[in-house]
Parts: sequence; C-alpha cells; structure tokens
Amino acid sequence: MRTRFLPAFAILFLAGCAASVPVLPGRAGGNPEHVDLTGQWELRGAAALPIQQDQTIYIPTIRDQRMQQARRNGRRSRGSSVHIFLTTGRHLKVTQTVYALFFSYDRAVVNEYNFGENRTATVGPIEAQRVSGWDGAAFVVETMDREGNRLTERWSLAAGGAVLQRDISIDKGEKNSLSTRQVFERR
Repeated sequence: MRTRFLPAFAILFLAGCAASVPVLPGRAGGNPEHVDLTGQWELRGAAALPIQQDQTIYIPTIRDQRMQQARRNGRRSRGSSVHIFLTTGRHLKVTQTVYALFFSYDRAVVNEYNFGENRTATVGPIEAQRVSGWDGAAFVVETMDREGNRLTERWSLAAGGAVLQRDISIDKGEKNSLSTRQVFERR
C-alpha cells in the first residue's frame, strides 16, 4: 500500500518545491522607440559608483566566490548573490545591434544582453534568471537569484542623447537595499 502512494507523494513534493522558486516575467524584444545607446561614455563625478548615503555594494573576489560555493555545499547561503552580476567601470563603450546591446566596462569586461532575453546567467558557480528588453525608451535588465533578490538596471538617454543614465536597484521582495543612479557623459 505504501509503495502506491510514494510516487504520488514525490510528484507533489517536487511540484511544491518548483512553485516556491520566484520567476521574472519576460520582456519584449525589439526596439519599439528606435533608441540607440551606442557610444563611448565616461562616468560623471569622482566615484566609480555613487551610492546613496549609508548604502554600500560589496563586489566579491574569486576567493569570496569559492567560499560562497563551499558554504552552499555545506549549508544554504543566507545572503544575496545577485550583487555578483553588477558590473561597473569609469569608461563605458556601448555597441548596439538590431538584436542586442554590448556594454564594455574599462575595456576589461563585456556584458551582452539580447532584446527579449530570458535565460539563466552564471558567474562561476552562481546562477540567476535574467530577462532583458525595452520598456519604452529605456533598456531594462533584471537579474534574480534563487532567493528572490532582484538586481534591476535601467538604461536611458537624457539631455538630447548627450547623457546616458543607469538606474540601479537591488530588492528583496518589497525591501529595497540599494538604489542609485550612474550618469555617463558622451566622450
């Protein structure tokens, strides 16, 4: 009798586990407003990442990622891993094609985002869901880790195209832990 209920119990258990994983809604592909973010940009101001008062961003090292993986193998991580997907730099080169944007920070790191993308992004052992696409005249990239922490980057032009604004936020549910804006001027 027990063996008959075991497969049904396993299916219900797995369905319950799958339902608890948060999912980001997809974003539209294409570029309906025909916005072109292409250019060479330089971060305005002295700081590489201006943060609102009493807020900091922790940028992990390779050693930190290995320690986090060791913790994950031994016990569940308590903190957010979404911050690992935040790339910054003083000099920015944006290349735009019909289907994607390429952001090159300080000639060292290049991030590619396809319009209408919905995929799993990885940095070392860390995985997160990523969606990207246009929201009117702004290009939006959302990255969410398995605990529901969400990194949102919103790119838009201002001052007649002479300024590129990057609004960054990190949220856990309804709680915002970071909200800042980077302003880049065309070089």
